[in-house]
Amino acid sequence: MRNEILKILRDKAPEPVSGEELARTLGITRTAIWKHIQVLKEEGYGIEAFTKKGYVLTSVPDKLLPPEIGEKLHTRFLGRHICYEESVVSSNEVLKKLAEQGAADGTVCVAEEQTGGKGRLRRGWFSPKGKGLWFSVLLKPSFLPQEAPKMTLLAAVAVVQAIREVCGVEAQIKWPNDVLLEGKKLVGILTEMSAEFGHINYLVCGTGINVCVPKEMVPEDLRASAISIADVTGGKVDRVALLARVLDYMELYYQEACQNGFGAVFDQWRKYSITLGKQVKVIAPDKTYVGTAVDIDSMGALQVRKEDGTVETVLAGDVSIRPVRGKGKYA
Repeated sequence: MRNEILKILRDKAPEPVSGEELARTLGITRTAIWKHIQVLKEEGYGIEAFTKKGYVLTSVPDKLLPPEIGEKLHTRFLGRHICYEESVVSSNEVLKKLAEQGAADGTVCVAEEQTGGKGRLRRGWFSPKGKGLWFSVLLKPSFLPQEAPKMTLLAAVAVVQAIREVCGVEAQIKWPNDVLLEGKKLVGILTEMSAEFGHINYLVCGTGINVCVPKEMVPEDLRASAISIADVTGGKVDRVALLARVLDYMELYYQEACQNGFGAVFDQWRKYSITLGKQVKVIAPDKTYVGTAVDIDSMGALQVRKEDGTVETVLAGDVSIRPVRGKGKYA
């Protein structure tokens, strides 16, 4: 009911809407309207009451609230069910529990803060309150489990396109799914899967975007390699608009992948790649070598041409790729 009240106030603003009109439209009492208005104000919405005129929506909170996200979404199913949390250990963990309880395909968990966010290769992810986008998406695809790793590349493409469009900055992708800005890490993506033989029960794709994390807030050991969007734009970033656009692009490419495969996604990935065409150093558990990143294959694995002319296939999750800065010097 509060969402309906909020929508009416939003549509009418800056004109007032009387409690009587709200009650009549929604089929509840004026007292019930007043109670809902108080809850909305407690959530941070600016709502002024004018005697004999009614209520006016004057401001919305800087929070990732479901009604605000819904207003800017253009999706069919992705993000139409949103679990909003002020603080969680990990949005992926919350969504996995919801998935086991039967949560709908396309459900999104979004948190203002993560206290134990995690990234690829078990690395942690710094997720301070109100300073970024920390969210996870639940998907129940029809493709086979071996296709699941490609979702991280898809998510990276969606994130890059949304950041470029909404924020006007030139984000790029470092293989397989790190999103960089001015050579520093901006985004982390982690996809987890529950599957049986030949069947995916569900995927949870978690994403962390550093939107406006101040440098002094970043742990000292991460400051040299991390960046936020606000560091480059120098101004306020609309987190709700950015999240909505990421979800728009994720649904677009996800539906394309389910219907026609990941070819179009990989074409976009190549377009935004900062890795392809560069000399790289591959550090694997059993060997280390230098070569040139020439392409990704049909599974999203990196193809590296070594100095002796042979081509190695590098699988996501078992190596680290580092651009070579100069002869004999590595990043």
